[in-house]
Amino acid sequence: MIHLSITQEQQSQVRQGQPLLWLNPKYQEPSSAPAKPDVLEMYEAQARLARFVPVLCQLFPELAVSSGIIESPLLLAPHLHQAITPMGARTLIKADHGLPVAGSIKARGGIHEVLCFAEQLALDHQVLKDIHDDYQKVLQPEVRSLFGQYEIAVGSTGNLGLSIGIIGAALGFQATVHMSVDAKEWKKDRLRKRGVKVVEHDADYGAAVAAGRAEAEANPRSYFVDDENSPRLFMGYAVAALRLKAQLEEQQIAVDSDHPLFVYLPAGVGGAPGGITFGLKAMFGEHVHCFFAEPVQAPCMLLGMAGRPGAEPVSVYEFDLTIDTEADGLAVGQASQWVCDAIRDQLAGVYTAEDAALYQHLLQLKKLENIEVEPSAAIGCLGPQMLNTPEGRTWIRDHQLNDVMDKSTHLIWTTGGSFVPKEEYQAFIDKAIRCV
Repeated sequence: MIHLSITQEQQSQVRQGQPLLWLNPKYQEPSSAPAKPDVLEMYEAQARLARFVPVLCQLFPELAVSSGIIESPLLLAPHLHQAITPMGARTLIKADHGLPVAGSIKARGGIHEVLCFAEQLALDHQVLKDIHDDYQKVLQPEVRSLFGQYEIAVGSTGNLGLSIGIIGAALGFQATVHMSVDAKEWKKDRLRKRGVKVVEHDADYGAAVAAGRAEAEANPRSYFVDDENSPRLFMGYAVAALRLKAQLEEQQIAVDSDHPLFVYLPAGVGGAPGGITFGLKAMFGEHVHCFFAEPVQAPCMLLGMAGRPGAEPVSVYEFDLTIDTEADGLAVGQASQWVCDAIRDQLAGVYTAEDAALYQHLLQLKKLENIEVEPSAAIGCLGPQMLNTPEGRTWIRDHQLNDVMDKSTHLIWTTGGSFVPKEEYQAFIDKAIRCV
């Protein structure tokens, strides 16, 4: 028996691969979240990233313009706003498709976790006296030799693997990425060119993670980045909320009871959007409303959030789905239980979309705002449309937001895109034109 807080009609829609909007009945009920992470850890992650700024500037010259901060711009999208938002004052794009170093939303969390491990090794071996020491010491040849005795491993559909592999290899670690069957060939090639070992699997994301975890457990000098159960990843992602708050203030965009913020986040296993949601709720409380977006063939976070607190999330395979989607970063069969429980009361809802809609919005982003993204990064563009359905309008009324919707801000969070080879992107455009 599958126990889910989802109607029979919606269960049928999930099973048939039909788009839908699911609204979280546990939203803003703190008692529904079994064990809330500590917000202090988000600030600790921010401080750790700041300590490594001189190191990152040395390893990645492209960070010179941002003084070593790995961050994306917050863009006003007036043309897209006119096309997709039937409500609200403005549409913004948090352009994580252009994040430096790793080129995706995974950059902050993945790089933060590897830096956690590097910092601890450096402290344990007295390379660093304490966290106030000169962190550029980790770039010394003897320290790189030390790091070279250790392996950093991860299982990935693509973008997290890029993040972990690039920073791990740059610091001198042996880096191994277990890639699922959905991973794009160009992402594997990019890793190999960086000296990263790529292990290919003829199975889905969950199998790649399980294989990587098992292999790492057999090696005492292997550190496995566990996307399903990692507070370090989660808090690295959450740092984005601190940066976004500053960007909104810089652009004089208010977020308060009269100016609610709606955020649309692509979701795979849940770590990146979950961490960002956690951070945003810490920053803006009841005035921000986060929605996850998933392909109709891989709605794992929908099923995970609709399940019981503390229970293993329901797999999409139990609904006869295939995870067959062009949104490779979102092709996940089962959500992270840890993330579901962490944000059980913080996520407003989840919507699903067909691949054809992703391609249509990919083309729209290019035509209207000259923004080039992967299909998975375009899924956020559907958010305002889904919120304008009968179910969405009822939710808006029930949360007493009707009178302030004209002053609301809608933020589309993109994921990957800037590293996509030109021929790959052109193939996206060609397919998008056929879908229109």
